[in-house]
Amino acid sequence: MLQYTLRRLVLGSLTALLVSLIVFVILRIAPGDVVDVILGGEDAFYSLETEELLREQLGLNRPLLTQYFVFMRDFVTFQWGTSLVDSKPIWPQIQAKLPITLQLAIMTVTLAVVFGIPVGIMMALKQDSWIDYVLRIISLGGLSIPSFWTGTMIILGGTLYFNWSPRLEYVSLFEDPAGNLVMFIWPALALGWVSQATKARMMRSTMLEVLRQDYIRTAHAKGLRYFVVVYRHAMKNALLPVVTIIGITVALTVGGSVIMETIFMLPGMGQFLIYSLTRWDYPVVQT
Repeated sequence: MLQYTLRRLVLGSLTALLVSLIVFVILRIAPGDVVDVILGGEDAFYSLETEELLREQLGLNRPLLTQYFVFMRDFVTFQWGTSLVDSKPIWPQIQAKLPITLQLAIMTVTLAVVFGIPVGIMMALKQDSWIDYVLRIISLGGLSIPSFWTGTMIILGGTLYFNWSPRLEYVSLFEDPAGNLVMFIWPALALGWVSQATKARMMRSTMLEVLRQDYIRTAHAKGLRYFVVVYRHAMKNALLPVVTIIGITVALTVGGSVIMETIFMLPGMGQFLIYSLTRWDYPVVQT
């Protein structure tokens, strides 16, 4: 067990190192420059001396390899520095925005589990019936339709037919719980549809496999009630593979929040990342 844990930690560290290198390189080769943003844009008039002086002050004139090692050294020692554009410390901004993204992820996973597992069980118990076909089509829609399109349609449908639009000003869960939940429920549903579809289809497959086992037939033969056989014997064993993918769902949800927070104007890590990317704010994006 110890060797397995150490091996996974080493592989995880190497993966994180590779990802950090890829992000660093992509930021440098992408079109655009943070110096142009600071000096007023590409159409602004400034001398080459001013540009070079600013690059020297920001440390952007050093070799790329040196810049990467300096960033990694500061990152692992929790010296995350400041934004190149507005000179604000990075860590306090992350502290303020990370809970918003985590709340969206938790709500998304909760909705996916609450709806996905019962739907999967229902599809298995009603195999090849009209209920099974309808629920499978809905699940297939969740897997096929991008979440950003679903979120956009929610806003357009609410605006056109119900004279409704999402709240643009963020409100904390502790200040106004009802208003906060109204803000988060729609992006959580749009993201949760994808996660719910995955769990429902896997739950259906594992449930069907378990229902065909000999011990299920034995339980029926002993005269146990149908509900007891399904709940106590079949569902508990069928849940094991589904539980293992919940962690993967959290990671996918955090990634999906990048677009969803921008669509619904949630000031979380996703919107922060997009905003920093548009300004080529290297330290913020890398961190």
